[in-house]
Amino acid sequence: MPLQNQNPHPRQQSQTQTPIAWRYAGDQVKRWRTKAGLSREELGLAAAYAPDTIKSMEQGVRMPTPKLLDAADDLFRAEGLLSAAKQYVRREKFPARAQDFMAHEREAISLCWYEVALIPGLLQTEAYMQDLIGSFWPPLGAETVKERVLARLERQTILIRKPTAAFSFVLYEAALRSPRVDREQVLYLLEMGALRNVSLQVLPFEKAISVSLSGPMVLLETSDHERIVFAEGPFVSELTSEPEQLSLATDRLSMIRTEALDAEGSARFLKRMVDEL
Repeated sequence: MPLQNQNPHPRQQSQTQTPIAWRYAGDQVKRWRTKAGLSREELGLAAAYAPDTIKSMEQGVRMPTPKLLDAADDLFRAEGLLSAAKQYVRREKFPARAQDFMAHEREAISLCWYEVALIPGLLQTEAYMQDLIGSFWPPLGAETVKERVLARLERQTILIRKPTAAFSFVLYEAALRSPRVDREQVLYLLEMGALRNVSLQVLPFEKAISVSLSGPMVLLETSDHERIVFAEGPFVSELTSEPEQLSLATDRLSMIRTEALDAEGSARFLKRMVDEL
C-alpha cells in the first residue's frame, strides 16, 4: 500500500494488510534474533515487552516501536542497522483498510459519495470528527484520535486544491439527524455545497428507496481515468475497479440521486435545519 496505478482485486479486504515497513522491520528483527540464537522472551526482557507483543511486532501485525528497534540493535550488536528503521517505521494516519482508498482519493479528478448514517469525512467539522473518532470501539488513544483528526482535516484540502476536482455528495436524512450534527456542522455543509465544484444533495426520509438503505459508497475517477468504487462496512471494505461492480454502483447512485432533492432544494432543507437547531 498504497496502490500505484494498479487495479485492486475485487472484494479486496484492506484491513487484513498492515504497512509494508512494519512487516519488513519486524522480519529483520526476527532474522537478527534468530541469528543471535535468542528467544522472544530474552528480547522481551531487553525491550520491556511481553513475548506475545514481540511476536506481533516481528510479524508486522503491530508497529515495531523505536524502543524495540533500539533494544534489538543493542542486544544483537547490529551497529545501527536495526535502529535506522525508526525513520521509516511510523504509525499510519489512516486505518489499514482505508489506506488504498485514500491514495486514490488524493489523485481523484471526480468523486461521487453517498452516505447513509454519517456526514462524509470530506464535509465534517473538526468537532464532528473529534466526537466520531473519539467514540470508536475499542477505544483509541488520545494521540491516535488527534492524529486521525488532523489527517482527516488534511484530506479536506482536496476540495479547494488546484487543479480543481468535481465532487458530488448525497446524504440520506438519517445522517443529518444524528445527535452529533449541530448547527455548526449544518452551516459548514451549506458553505461547502456553495462551492462551484461541489454538488450537495439531501435524500429525505420520505424519498428513501431500497437501494438507498444498503450502505455508503464512493465512486471516483483518478487522474489516469481509472474508475473505482469503494464501499465500507463495519468489518469488510471493498475497493474495486471490476466493471460489473462499477456498473452496479453507478446504477445504484443514479437511482438515489434521482430521488434526492436537487441542489437548491437541498440548500433550503439545510437552512430549515439551521433554524431548528
